[in-house]
Amino acid sequence: MKKPWSISTTVRNPERLRDFLGILKQLEGQSFNSENQIKYQILLIQNKLYKPTDLTKEQEEYFDDIEKEMPFDVAKEIFDAQNYEDPAMRGRNSVAPMNKMGLCIAKNSAEGVKITPLGEYFLSEDYDLGKLFFIHFLKWQLPNPASRTFSENDGFNIKPFIGSLHLINEVNKLWDKAGNEPVGISKDEFSLFAPTLIDYKNIKQQAKKLIEYRTGIRSQKDDKSKKKFRVAFRKKFARSFLETSKSSEIEKLLKNLKDYGDNAIRYFRLTRFLHIRGGGFYVDLEPRRAIELEKLLATDNAGPLEFENADQYTEHLADLKQPVLPWETKEELEKIAVSLNNDVQNYIKDLKSKAEKIPAFAFQNIEKLDTEKLKHYIEELREYRRKLQELKTHFESQSISKIQEYIDALKNIHQSNNKKSIELEKLSTLALNALNDALEIKPNYPVGDDNEPTFTAPANKPDIECFYQKFNSVCEVTMLTDRSQWYNEGQPVMRHVREFEETHAGKSAYCLFIAPRLHQDTIETFWMAVKYGYKGATQRIVPLSISQFIRLLESLLEIKKQDKRFTHDGLLNLYEQILNLTNHVAHSEEWIEQIPHAISSWEKSIFVRQ
Repeated sequence: MKKPWSISTTVRNPERLRDFLGILKQLEGQSFNSENQIKYQILLIQNKLYKPTDLTKEQEEYFDDIEKEMPFDVAKEIFDAQNYEDPAMRGRNSVAPMNKMGLCIAKNSAEGVKITPLGEYFLSEDYDLGKLFFIHFLKWQLPNPASRTFSENDGFNIKPFIGSLHLINEVNKLWDKAGNEPVGISKDEFSLFAPTLIDYKNIKQQAKKLIEYRTGIRSQKDDKSKKKFRVAFRKKFARSFLETSKSSEIEKLLKNLKDYGDNAIRYFRLTRFLHIRGGGFYVDLEPRRAIELEKLLATDNAGPLEFENADQYTEHLADLKQPVLPWETKEELEKIAVSLNNDVQNYIKDLKSKAEKIPAFAFQNIEKLDTEKLKHYIEELREYRRKLQELKTHFESQSISKIQEYIDALKNIHQSNNKKSIELEKLSTLALNALNDALEIKPNYPVGDDNEPTFTAPANKPDIECFYQKFNSVCEVTMLTDRSQWYNEGQPVMRHVREFEETHAGKSAYCLFIAPRLHQDTIETFWMAVKYGYKGATQRIVPLSISQFIRLLESLLEIKKQDKRFTHDGLLNLYEQILNLTNHVAHSEEWIEQIPHAISSWEKSIFVRQ
C-alpha cells in the first residue's frame, strides 16, 4: 500500500534540534558505540533536554529548578531507572533526525562522531534558519540511502520540496491558460496533492487533478453542495492513491494529510521561496524570487540523484557549497540585484511622504561587482528592504482600521489557522507599532521576502526589541498557560532582559511579557526579579494577559477616534504604575490581582490628560 511523504520524520523543532546537536558536539571525535549512545542520552537528561517519566521527588526538583545544575551521576541514575530493553537505542533515536538532515555523522560504523559543515553552520551564532532549510530541502530526496522509511518499492521517486514548487508552477500555468488569475494553491489543495506527489514524473498529471478538484468545488451552487463534492472527491482520490477500498485506511490518510500538508508548508516557507497569500489560505511561489525560481525549475525536474551509499548522500546534504545554484552567475546575479534595487527604490518613494528620516544605505554600482560581491550585496539589499518594510508597517499600523484589526485578531487568536505562537509574535509586533511613537520596533522572528514571519524568534534572543526616545524594552510572548510557561519563559526572559540591558546601557530597559493567562509560578519568578533582583540587580518586567494587552489597544483606539495623539510617555507611565504596585502589595498573587486596577486607573488618567 502506498503512503504520502511527510517532513515529521526528517525535521523536528529547529531550536530543539540545535540544542541536541550542541550536546552531541561534546562527543565529537569519539566512537558512537553503544557506550556513547547511552552517554549521549544521559547528557540530554543532564542538560534537561529530555525528561523521562517516573522520577523521584528529588529528581523532579532538578527539572523544576531551571538554574539547578544536574550532576552526570544523577542523570545516569535517572536513565538507568527506566530499565530500557535496549538502552543504546535511545541515543540512536535521538541522533537520527540530525543524521538524516546531514547535520552530523553519528553511527557505530563511522570513525567517530562528526559535526558536518552544515551542522557547524547551524551551531554558529549568526545562522540563518531560512538558509539552513533551503540548503537541506534542495537536496532532500526520496528514496535515499540514509533512510528506509520511504523506499523505491513504495513508489518514491522525488525531491519533495522541488516537486512542490513544480506542482504550484504547473497549476498556475493551467489556471492562467483557462483564463484565470493565477493564485497559487490553497492550503487544502496543498495538503491533498503535494504529500501524495511521490513521483516527479507525475507532476503534470497531479496538477490536472488539482484543477479538476478546484473547478469542481467552484462549480457547485451552495456551501452544502461544495462540501458534498469535496468529501466525495477526496475519498475517491485517497482510494485511488492507496489502491484500497478500506474505509479505515482512507479516513486515516485524509486525516494525516492535513497535518502533513500544514507541517510541509510551515517548513518550506522557511526557505523564503514560498509565500502565503489570499488572506492566509493560499500558498504560492514567492514573486520576489522570480528569477531564482525560474532558473531552479528550469534546471531541476525534482528527480532524485543516484548515491552509492548513505555516507555519500550525507556528505552531499552536509556540503554548504552544493548544489551550485543555477542563478549564481554574474549575469543572473546582476538581474536579481537590479530587481531588488528597483523594489527598494519603490519603498523609498512610498515612504518619503510619511517618514521624517529613511534609513541610509550605501548603494553600489552593480555592473562593477564580481560574483561574490554581488551575492553579498544582494543580501544587504534584502536586509535593507526588510527595514523599509518594517517602517512601512509602522505607518500603516497607525490607522483606526488597523488597530481594530489587531484587536479582533488578538481576541480570536485561539481560532487562528496559523501557528498560534508565530501569530502572537506577529500581532504583538503590529500592536506595539500602533501603540505609540517608537523609534523602532524590531521583531527577531525570521521572515520571508514579504516580511511575514516564517517561525518564532530563536531561543537566544528576545521575541521583540523596542526602542523609544526615553527608554527601551523587550517584549516576550508565549501561548503557554500551564506550568511549562514558567519552565520555558521564567529564567530565559530574565536572561534576555539582562543581556538587552547590557547591550543598550544608555537607557532604562523594561520587559513586557504577554500570555493568554499568567501562571502563578511565572509571576512568582518575575516578582522576585522585580522586587529583589536577578543576578545582582532588579529588573523591570511587566506581565500582562492578552486580554489586558487588548485593553491598551482599545484605549489607543478611543484616543485615535478623538483625533488625539498617544506617545511612549503614556506607555512608560503604565509600566511604572504596574511596577510600583510591588511596593504596596505583600506577595506576587496580590500583585497580579492589582494589575487590572492599575490599568483602569491608567486608562482614566490618559483620557484626562488628552
